[in-house]
Amino acid sequence: MVRINSPLKPFSTDAFRNGEFLTVTDTDVRGKWSVFFFYPADFTFVCPTELEDLADNQAAFDKLGVEIFSVSTDKHFTHKAWHDTSPAIGKIQYTMLGDPTGAIARNFDVLIEEAGMADRGTFLIDPEGKIQYIEITAGGVGRSATELLEKIQAAQYVASHPGEVCPAKWKEGGETLKPSLDLVGKI
Repeated sequence: MVRINSPLKPFSTDAFRNGEFLTVTDTDVRGKWSVFFFYPADFTFVCPTELEDLADNQAAFDKLGVEIFSVSTDKHFTHKAWHDTSPAIGKIQYTMLGDPTGAIARNFDVLIEEAGMADRGTFLIDPEGKIQYIEITAGGVGRSATELLEKIQAAQYVASHPGEVCPAKWKEGGETLKPSLDLVGKI
């Protein structure tokens, strides 16, 4: 079962990005922050709203040094066709991974075997290749890029400030906590 601090498992797959096909592997992900954003299928309903939301916030992800990988069990050819025909998906500049065998979705424990599609799963991977954030929602529940950005900022802050933690509702620049015996029972 995939959990926080689980390592990214090996994979190699075909992808579509900025009008080109490419191969992406787990080694391409190491050394930087990345998001794996699983969704059920191309040419559907909730999925394009989520992917467009990510695309609309691309500059904010870039500022944080985070690479986005959207993943569905469609082939990279289908990603290109969707990109070329949908105004919402046409905005995408991040990498769209094809996972027609479901291998990557299985690696993250989000494959719905009987449907051959992935659940809506979001995974933040740190530069060491370990999972630092997981969100999985029901098929009809879309995710928010703004909320994801806040989680990334908190994870990056904690990673670069050992001994500090981010409380509920933390926003970049906000107060953090330094866990200690003195705080026990006082919060």
